[in-house]
Amino acid sequence: MKMEELDIDLPNAKLAYTIIQSLLQSNEALSDLLVVMAHALDEDVTKALTATHEWESYMESRRNLENTKLQIEKLTKELKRMETGT
Repeated sequence: MKMEELDIDLPNAKLAYTIIQSLLQSNEALSDLLVVMAHALDEDVTKALTATHEWESYMESRRNLENTKLQIEKLTKELKRMETGT
């Protein structure tokens, strides 16, 4: 779907991009913190944590984030196209 089909102007598209980037950066910071925290836990606690539904949900969200990153790349290309008017 092309951006013109979405009926969004460039300033609002850039705002959406900025918001999405901020959320992605926050998610990355949280993931980095979890890695540091995991290193501080002993093996039994780590095993118990990774056996929870919450951990499975977190891992699913990480997998979904990879698709989101691809979508962000497409959005970035479309924003550049909108800026240049091509």
